[in-house]
Amino acid sequence: MISYLEFEKPIAALEARIAELRETAQSGALDISAEIRRLEGKSAELLASTYRSLTPWQKTQVARHPARPHFRDYVARAFADFMPLGGDRKFGEDNAIVGGFATLEGRAIMLIGHEKGHDTQSRIRHNFGMGKPEGYRKAVRLMELAGRFGLPVVTLVDTSGAFPGVEAEERGQAEAIARSTEACLALGVPMVAAIVGEGGSGGAVALASAERVLMFEHAVYSVISPEGCASILWRTAEKAPEAAEAMKMTAQDLLGLGVIDRIVPEPVGGAHRDGQAAALALGKAIGEELAALAGKPADTLRALRAERFLRIGA
Repeated sequence: MISYLEFEKPIAALEARIAELRETAQSGALDISAEIRRLEGKSAELLASTYRSLTPWQKTQVARHPARPHFRDYVARAFADFMPLGGDRKFGEDNAIVGGFATLEGRAIMLIGHEKGHDTQSRIRHNFGMGKPEGYRKAVRLMELAGRFGLPVVTLVDTSGAFPGVEAEERGQAEAIARSTEACLALGVPMVAAIVGEGGSGGAVALASAERVLMFEHAVYSVISPEGCASILWRTAEKAPEAAEAMKMTAQDLLGLGVIDRIVPEPVGGAHRDGQAAALALGKAIGEELAALAGKPADTLRALRAERFLRIGA
């Protein structure tokens, strides 16, 4: 079952009609195959045209789609030999940020990312992808481990932001985010980050301060959510669509601003419609970037990171 977004209602109505005709055709009473093919073509055309002209707010909705693939899905479909490593060696384990050894196209890597979960139980277990201090300290530990073993680091970013709860602040959330960002910038091995869904605030930057930052076609990346921005500027979250437009948070806007380096195409209708194709496209793009960075000295990699971030807004 496909979960349709508000702006997809015309597509939903057309696909429902196609499903009804298919049931009728199965009875064998009428030959309506030509009509079904016509409507299928119309549905495919409507889906493609809709997704070619999404507004920033609609892209935000796609990035948050409940069926959109998450970290575990990409691990299963694009990577191999994943061996999770847990704990920050200081406080405990954070299930919102997952990481460990893996391989991509035969290349050994350290893979780290946010996991949101798919149902109520798993979303609660993974804290909806909102990392706590121990999660970011775990990420630092894994990045330092990758540096010692000479393994490239790949991060998959998908979070609305770091967890803002009191207990997180008590355990040093701001410092943990800063330390994770610092660890990214100090790495002496190649690092490629990919924004695969939501990239929210410092919780995203802490895993995305790489020399190459990729972004899915319908992902979003911003300092605050559109609802949060609207609540500050207009005192109402109802202005979220206007905020999303003003914030320049889409992949297309951010590529032009130099915040990201490459857009990874999604299947027509978004990654949630074909998770396998999305994962393969992501894996291919990351593999190409790692190949381009392979063999570069540590000082060169650090300089590349510094240059790309200093150019933003210049």
